[in-house]
Amino acid sequence: MKKYIVLLLTATLGLSSCEDFLTVVPETQLSSATFFKTETDFEQAVNAAYVPLRSIVNTFAWRLSEMHSDNTYYGRNVLFGAVDPQEDLADFAVPTANGVTANNNVLQQYRLDYQIIARANQVLALIDEAEISQEVRDNVKGQALFLRAYAYFELVRYFGSVPLHLTPVATREASALPLSSEDEIYTSIINDLVAAVPILPPKSQQEPGRVTSGAARTLLANVYINRKQWSDAEAILTPVVTSGEYMLMPTYDMAFSENASNKNNAESVFEVQFLEGAAGLNGNFIYLMLPRPLLAEELVEITGTINPQPIDGEGNNIPTPDIIAAYEEGDEREEASIGYVFLSNSFRDDKTYPYIKKYAKKHSQHNNTGTNFPIYRYSEVLLFMAEILNEQGKDGEARNYINQVRERAGLGPVTSSGDELADAIFRERRVELAFENKRWFDIQRKDLIEEIIIPYGERIVANPLDYYYPPLEGAVPRPNVFTNLDKFYGLPAAESDLSPYF
Repeated sequence: MKKYIVLLLTATLGLSSCEDFLTVVPETQLSSATFFKTETDFEQAVNAAYVPLRSIVNTFAWRLSEMHSDNTYYGRNVLFGAVDPQEDLADFAVPTANGVTANNNVLQQYRLDYQIIARANQVLALIDEAEISQEVRDNVKGQALFLRAYAYFELVRYFGSVPLHLTPVATREASALPLSSEDEIYTSIINDLVAAVPILPPKSQQEPGRVTSGAARTLLANVYINRKQWSDAEAILTPVVTSGEYMLMPTYDMAFSENASNKNNAESVFEVQFLEGAAGLNGNFIYLMLPRPLLAEELVEITGTINPQPIDGEGNNIPTPDIIAAYEEGDEREEASIGYVFLSNSFRDDKTYPYIKKYAKKHSQHNNTGTNFPIYRYSEVLLFMAEILNEQGKDGEARNYINQVRERAGLGPVTSSGDELADAIFRERRVELAFENKRWFDIQRKDLIEEIIIPYGERIVANPLDYYYPPLEGAVPRPNVFTNLDKFYGLPAAESDLSPYF
């Protein structure tokens, strides 16, 4: 994003009333009345709409999606005590009553998505009347439309029905809206993306890190897939494949950002930008995803920092035996995705734990990384196309797309058709996109929660040692594990206190 300029806008849901301000706003006061004047103003404003994505992917999205699946689990540390909000997500035990939950991870995800929406709304409300060039207007407007659509796509998949805000909120009273249905939310998402696609530039003409027409097409195809609108998905996604803007990187490990290089590479369709250093643009998600406790000398083997420090507490997002077993023999993605670390202070007899290696890039500062996080990669575009074509009975074409992904992984081609090919595509998505926050949404949209998650829970309860529980008295799964298999999370209780509608 342009020099990573970050502007803290006042446009957030639940603003205090504008009626207290003078009609003529002082020019020294930053507000929408004085700020939105120049091209730079609007570029800075849309930059601000990107900002919450960093907190989302760094801290919350993997807890609510990947750890809320059979791909990752938490690593119990009995000396640390309970961390119920994370464990409840991994254990499918999120306490929910009357459609709301007090889980803080759910609350923060909800609020961050609405921050994106509020900031995008402020841009969209004013940009059509701005005296700026048409090229800049289209680019900024397209980015704002994409970001609003992406935030609502997250919300509708997490919660189902949510308030639909499409204009800036000027008063406290206006911040509370009735819940809109899934269909209404999806209609709004589709409208935004249909408008964004033709006005956004392609990747080769866009500033690195910003949304492109290819990213908007990919997100819209993802929406159509969720809606089972297969022909629409094919029509919108085919130009991404034929554009020449994207390609698979030669090896799987090369698809992912390094700490300061290989960002927004040829395979990247859209990724969240991070920058190591003291500017506040850094991430630390690899640290949050490591098993614990780790001594400094154990950690430095993974991070390579000049000032390694021990980390303690509960481990999160630890690859499960299930995902490890999902890789076929000879699949080069396994070694690139999963590493192993020895925890000398662990209570477990086998002190070797798996960790997510694909994000473990060497960097200089402890707990401070610049590795970008992928949202969409070209390999997923290919797997989307395989699924879209298979659903329409075009299995020969579908096999071409899945086999491109498999060939890069060092695997032979699939030759199946029909339902068997559909199953193969579903399995391929699991290993190709492991730890990219796709697994829960795939299980959810295919209505496989009971088929996949119930047996997974039974395996944990029956064999807790296999799922990183220490061999100590009382270190066993809690009685309420796998008791909440709802498709959607409850809405945040803290937000329900502010709204009469939920």
